[in-house]
Amino acid sequence: MLVTRETTDVLRLRSYIMRYMRDWFHEKGFLEFQTPILAENAGGAVARPFATTSTEFRSKELALRIAPELWLKRLVVGGVEKVFEMGPAFRNEGIDLSHNPEFTMCEYYNAYASLQDLIDQTEELISGLAHHCQDLISTKLMALPAVDLARYARPYKQVEFLPELQSRLGFTFPDLSSPKAKESLITLLQDHSIPLPTDAHTSPLPKLLDKLAGDHLEPDSLSSPLFIIHHPAIMSPLSKSFLCPKTNQLVSARTELFVNGRELANMYEEENSPFEQRRKFVEQALRNSEEGEEVHVDESYIQALESGLPPTGGWGCGIERLVMLFSGARRISDTLSFGNLRNVVGLGPGRARR
Repeated sequence: MLVTRETTDVLRLRSYIMRYMRDWFHEKGFLEFQTPILAENAGGAVARPFATTSTEFRSKELALRIAPELWLKRLVVGGVEKVFEMGPAFRNEGIDLSHNPEFTMCEYYNAYASLQDLIDQTEELISGLAHHCQDLISTKLMALPAVDLARYARPYKQVEFLPELQSRLGFTFPDLSSPKAKESLITLLQDHSIPLPTDAHTSPLPKLLDKLAGDHLEPDSLSSPLFIIHHPAIMSPLSKSFLCPKTNQLVSARTELFVNGRELANMYEEENSPFEQRRKFVEQALRNSEEGEEVHVDESYIQALESGLPPTGGWGCGIERLVMLFSGARRISDTLSFGNLRNVVGLGPGRARR
């Protein structure tokens, strides 16, 4: 681990970033909580969980959480209006330059915050972090490259998901809530000679839409931070939704922040109707079954919503992505004290260090 000054400076910067974020939340009146990591349902995001069992509950399959979202929103239901957590999350998926099955997630929930409030808070936090990291790099962590502060001047650029995609692709999208939406969209892409993702015919519609945004919208963030706003509602089962007057499509009160071509933060106004949330959970489960992923409807969370979740804004960000951004690290493994899962397994008991 302690091979070069740059290696240790990246890890030091990680610690400083987490401290800065905690201070920022505390100054805003947020309270920090630790929520369950092991539970019956993973919940809170679209990802494949790690499954396990317990000697205490032999007949139940348990899961490591993929996000703390549903637990934190239960706290808001219980009357704590500003909550946050920084802690581990687990997703049973691949390893690459920017993904590891175990990572650190920061999420916060702010009662009565709108989508615009979340955008303003995000710009304040990220721009503040940029200046803080540059101060550290210029005085203490001098093995790291300087942060280009001009890139983080506010406000950040915004584009609307569907209007911008339609403009760039040259056609109007079909009704994305219809059963034949995916087939119709694929036909339109083929008719306009737009290359299809290799798994277009087997992936659910939300993944196809996400891929199109990745190809045609996200590259705009290579030069400056970019908010992509108002995703189609089918991509955001936990978000409030509304009818877009520009496209007549059902879209979500959601945005993602991209920097350097990578997603940095995801935020939205939370769905607080128990009836709408159950419907969206069921639709999500049906879509994910198309690719062999099992998604459970979290009835205990629905019951919590029935007690009354106030209008709430929620936000999530991977800590490692922040560290990569401000340290210049090109691999997520460089931001982890003992590397990615391959490194950790290789350093396990009985394995020689290489």
